[in-house]
Amino acid sequence: MEAAPRPPVARKGRGAVSNLQGRFERDQREAFDDGWGAPAMDEPSAAASQGHPEDTSGAAPAPEMPLPPLRTQVRIERARSILTRNASPDIPFDVSLNPYRGCEHGCIYCFARPTHAYLDLSPGLDFETRLFAKANAAEKLREALARPSYRCETIALGVNTDAYQPIEREQRITRGILEVLSEHDHPVALITKSSLIERDIDLLAPMAAKRLAVAAVTITTLDADIARTLEPRAATPSRRLRTIRTLTDAGIPVGVSIAPVIPFITEPDLERVLEAAREAGAVYANYIVLRLPWEVRPLFEEWLLAHFPDRAERVMNRVRDMREGKAYDASFATRMRGTGVWADLLRQRFYKAADRLGFRYNRFELDTSRFRPPAGPSGKDDPQGSLF
Repeated sequence: MEAAPRPPVARKGRGAVSNLQGRFERDQREAFDDGWGAPAMDEPSAAASQGHPEDTSGAAPAPEMPLPPLRTQVRIERARSILTRNASPDIPFDVSLNPYRGCEHGCIYCFARPTHAYLDLSPGLDFETRLFAKANAAEKLREALARPSYRCETIALGVNTDAYQPIEREQRITRGILEVLSEHDHPVALITKSSLIERDIDLLAPMAAKRLAVAAVTITTLDADIARTLEPRAATPSRRLRTIRTLTDAGIPVGVSIAPVIPFITEPDLERVLEAAREAGAVYANYIVLRLPWEVRPLFEEWLLAHFPDRAERVMNRVRDMREGKAYDASFATRMRGTGVWADLLRQRFYKAADRLGFRYNRFELDTSRFRPPAGPSGKDDPQGSLF
C-alpha cells in the first residue's frame, strides 16, 4: 500500500513553498522519493542554487523539522530606462515606475512573480529572496522628465513590486524618486502594503495639497493568521489600517484595494475590510479577483496544500468557476473580475457594501498642469538657464 503524498512544507517568513522552475529553463527536474528518506520539498532551480549557500548540505529536512531560513540577497543594478508604458485597457494608468525587481513581501498570489523567469531565476522563493534594486532610478527619472518629448502623466509608483518593501529602509530609492517628483510638481499615485510610506509624508502631504499625490493601501483580509502566510513580510492588516488613518490625517487621499479576493480564504472578509478601511479614512475602493498567470498557479496550489489542505480543491474549483473552467483567463475584459454566477455575486457584494459605506470608485484626477521639467540637457537644473 502506497503512503499518502507528504504535503509541502512552508518556510517561516516566506510565501512560496518551493523554488519552482521558471518556464524558460531548458532542463526540467522533478523530486522523487526513492524510499531512503523524505523527498526534498524545496528543490532549487539550477540558477537559484547559486544564491543560497546555506542550502548546500543536500540533506532533506525531516518533515517535523522547520526548514532553514533563506537570507534576502540584494543586487544593485543600473537601469537603462525607468518609465514603463502600459497599453492594457483594464489598467487605470499609462505610466509606471518600479524601483525594485522581486519583492520581499513574499505575497504568494503576486502577478509579478513570473517576471523573475526572465532573469533565469525562480518565480518562487527566488522572487522574494533574490532582489534587484535600481540604484540610479532617481537619476534616470530626472533624465526622462527633461526630454523635450516628455508629456506629463500621473506616474503609478510600485505597481509590479512594492516600492516600500523592507529593503527600501536602507536603499531609499523610492524616497529619491519622490524627491524628484516633488521638486518638479509631477503627480504620482502609490500603492503599497507597507507602513513605511508614512516615512515620506513630509513629501507626500504638500504634494497632495496641490493635487499631486494619492495613495492606495492593499488589504486582502483582516485575519492576521491568514495574512501571515499569504503575505508574510508585509505589514499586518491592523497596521495597514493605521497607515490609512495616518495618511488621511495628513491630508493625503487614500483608497483601499482588496486584491486579490480568494474564494473561501479572504473572500468572507470582503465587507469587513471595506468597513474597517472606511472607518480608517479611505475614500475610494476597488477589488480584483485572484489571478493565476503562468507560474503563479502551481505556486499558489502548493501554498494551498501547505496551509489549507482541507479546502484546496474547493478553492481551485471556485476559481475555475469564475474563469470559464480554466485556472486563469488573460482576457482584458474579464481577468480582473472573472465571469459567471460566482463572479456576479462577488461583484454585487462589493458594490452593495461600497455604496452603503459611501466609497467612490474612480481614482482622484491629479493635476498635470503644474509640472515643471528639469532644465538642461542632462536633466539637472542649470543655474544659467537655457536659450531654448
